[in-house]
Amino acid sequence: MVVLEKLGPFLTLLAAAMAAFLPGLGSAKAVSRLGQTINGVLTEQPELFGRALILQALPGTQGIYGLLTLFLILTRSGLMELGFSADITWYQGLLWIAASLPITIVGYISALYQAKVCETGISLIAKRSDQHARVIVLAVVVETYAIFALLASVLAIFSLS
Repeated sequence: MVVLEKLGPFLTLLAAAMAAFLPGLGSAKAVSRLGQTINGVLTEQPELFGRALILQALPGTQGIYGLLTLFLILTRSGLMELGFSADITWYQGLLWIAASLPITIVGYISALYQAKVCETGISLIAKRSDQHARVIVLAVVVETYAIFALLASVLAIFSLS
């Protein structure tokens, strides 16, 4: 019976952890991949460092969105203040998981796809540095879906509290 009492807080903590873990993992993979590509370009064109750094940083935002979602879940559910003594049923825990799913899934995937856009963009600015603004716009289009997913998770989180 004690296990069932703690299932709600456990599921809620799982929701928060998933929201931070998967988008963070996607961002780490994306930023690493871009760093490797940038290093290759910088061997011949070190003056592109600043422009390339902006492109490397873009897919890192999904990790930030996931971390924001973690904090919202922990604070809105009461876990931050009360810990595992928070009065959360297993059903409510499942609802917290459902609320975390948009940013968990879309945050992970969009970071990887945004990295692909940025990677080809780095190749483009290596050949034509005047195209930097266009490359950023194309990468930000992918970012839009991570923002939509964050908004969906935030709206779901606030509807549960």
